[in-house]
Amino acid sequence: MPIFPARAAPILFGFLLSGFMSLMVSGIATYRSAASDFVGHWMASWLSSWLVAFPVVLVVAPLVRRIVGRLCASPA
Repeated sequence: MPIFPARAAPILFGFLLSGFMSLMVSGIATYRSAASDFVGHWMASWLSSWLVAFPVVLVVAPLVRRIVGRLCASPA
């Protein structure tokens, strides 16, 4: 049973994608720079990364979808 209306799909997509993406990127960056309190530093890095990643994904994702749509053939 769907929770959100179809019109919310792009925003939900961007929200989830930016969350996972920023979690991974901030984890790698934090691991490389922090020897002590890794988890605390990671969570702080993740939150600040996500605050930037979410609006960026909302702006960039439609452009990337259009580029991919032009580069890939439509399903038959």
